[in-house]
Amino acid sequence: MTSTTTEVLEKPVDQDTDDTPKMFHYVRKAKIVESAVTGNYVVALCGETFPVTRQAKPGSPVCPDCKKIYDRMRKGD
Repeated sequence: MTSTTTEVLEKPVDQDTDDTPKMFHYVRKAKIVESAVTGNYVVALCGETFPVTRQAKPGSPVCPDCKKIYDRMRKGD
């Protein structure tokens, strides 16, 4: 079985007028730099697609669907 890592990133479409994302999504780490450099879209664990524009800070709100999937992955389900 191949091990994959994920990281929490924002989805630009979910932004308020003050440019703060409403929630962040889990995305495969290997795709983050590629997307940031090329502008290619990434696919979050929940299925949302978006280009990487910034990384979440500690305490940022996380997509509940991504969180559930990520927690199941960590438990080995």
